[in-house]
Amino acid sequence: MTTDLNSSPLSGDQQARLGELLSGMNEGQLFWLAGFLAGKCAGGSANADAHTATAPTSAAAELTILFGSQTGNAEELAQQLAARAADKGVSAKVVDMADYKPKQLKKEQYLAVLTSTQGEGDPPDNALDFHEFINGKKAPKLEGLRYSVLSLGDSSYEHFCKTGQDFDSKLATLGATALAERVDCDVDYEDLAEDWINRVLETIAVEAGANQPAAANTAAAEQAPTSAFNRKNPYAAVILTNQLLSGRGSDKEVRHIELSLEDSGLAYKPGDALGIYPQNSPVLVSELLETLGFDGDQVVSADERDISLRDALAFYREITLLTPPLMKHWADLAEDNVLKAMVADSRELKAWTEGRDVLDLIQAWPVATLAPQELVNVLRKLPPRLYSISSSQAAVDDEVHITVAAVRYSSHGRDRQGVASGWLSDRMSEGDKVRVYIDPNKKFALPEDTAPVIMIGPGTGVAPFRAFLQEREERQAEGDNWLFFGDRRFRSDFLYQSEWLKWRRDGLLTRLDVAFSRDQTEKRYVQHCLEENSAEVWAWLQRGASLYVCGDADKMAPDVHQALLGIASKQGGLNQEQAEDYLRQLNRDKRYQRDVY
Repeated sequence: MTTDLNSSPLSGDQQARLGELLSGMNEGQLFWLAGFLAGKCAGGSANADAHTATAPTSAAAELTILFGSQTGNAEELAQQLAARAADKGVSAKVVDMADYKPKQLKKEQYLAVLTSTQGEGDPPDNALDFHEFINGKKAPKLEGLRYSVLSLGDSSYEHFCKTGQDFDSKLATLGATALAERVDCDVDYEDLAEDWINRVLETIAVEAGANQPAAANTAAAEQAPTSAFNRKNPYAAVILTNQLLSGRGSDKEVRHIELSLEDSGLAYKPGDALGIYPQNSPVLVSELLETLGFDGDQVVSADERDISLRDALAFYREITLLTPPLMKHWADLAEDNVLKAMVADSRELKAWTEGRDVLDLIQAWPVATLAPQELVNVLRKLPPRLYSISSSQAAVDDEVHITVAAVRYSSHGRDRQGVASGWLSDRMSEGDKVRVYIDPNKKFALPEDTAPVIMIGPGTGVAPFRAFLQEREERQAEGDNWLFFGDRRFRSDFLYQSEWLKWRRDGLLTRLDVAFSRDQTEKRYVQHCLEENSAEVWAWLQRGASLYVCGDADKMAPDVHQALLGIASKQGGLNQEQAEDYLRQLNRDKRYQRDVY
């Protein structure tokens, strides 16, 4: 480094020695020295300053934070980690796995991997390439790397947190050493994630003796939300409208719900989701209490609050899903060898828990010694449910709209319903309040105003595309818009029909193709519409169209993906491998985005 000391009050010999000292110092050491000298000038002693300053190091701690995220939770936690790193004096950068250059991996000093898992243990879309690389032959040896993994998942799924486990195992195999043990988080991830962040940063700070100022990561800090309301502190939104959207004769119940965000400061973009904290069915809660012989008014502790057992079960605990961790806890409590054997067999466990809830469990395997507090302790927190936002804030101002399909079914001799959809449909009316927050989804965002857009959304999967078109109408976007919609019957299930047709007449909706599966002998779905229009779809893609798919992850999304592969092969002359590469490149370019569940 060059240093101008000619104008200083130092002697020539002092200037030479100081220049030599400074030339060999790194940025972290310079920051430490600046603080030390400032303290001296303020009247402090050398010994006092040495106590309060972190010891200088040979190199500043550098942390790379990679996130793989489908809904945005892992990305949000990655930004939190970066912001907190600044407070510890750790230089951190946040990188989307889709944008990460694999050759950089062997150069990393500290690495934090935050990832979700989707489907049958698959990586999120933006983590596919990195997951493939690190498990491939080109993955480098990583003996000098220190790392840790935070894995997000849902324990009601068989392959809970598998992607994070994959990364952890492979990094260790390649020679990297863990600076903090991997943490697998369930849907109530906040406390575990907070503890993991603290342990990661404390370890790095101790090992590296980092002493950079908090300003080192201002970009991450500036991404903090401006509203006081969030997942931990939801806003009580008033229901303005709760109306049936399905037509007469439909065997489905879909509702359009509008809520007020007035004075909340909450802001959202097309593609974001609304998090809703639901309430369990009071009938199910009463049946549980009666079966157990518990007094609903008995006070218990739940989430650091003393409340009645009835309220704990109604508002704060999951009672409609049987997760593997709960089943294992219950097998230990029941001391039943048959139940323990079933829990040890994942296939048998999945078969038994499918369509059953906590009431079924306590009836099948009662625990005579169970206490009310013990019940609360073994049940996981009642997580919020996410709904794709079906409005643009540019169009509806301080409102937010969602599209809700009521889930109702019979299983094992009992009628059942979805927790949130049943609550919103049956027990919430206009004027009632719902605890909500915005769940951003940067992975499902509109492109530039001039870019064409192809939207594929059967059923309630069409919700975000209503928001897309409202937004494009408000922005007077010039890009063409093509919607593929499907459902069961034209007369009763054409959701938001009048709005689509109006936008079609006005020219905002360039093309509208629909498929109704029950209106003819042979069932017809959106993937069939795509195949029938393969030449036009390919032409749109060739001129830069972005593809969006929203809805069912189990069957619809894979079927649509196969249809797109077929289009690339037929119209583009690509073989199977080339077609897969083509769609993967679209995903990298953020031109093939999915919000599936």
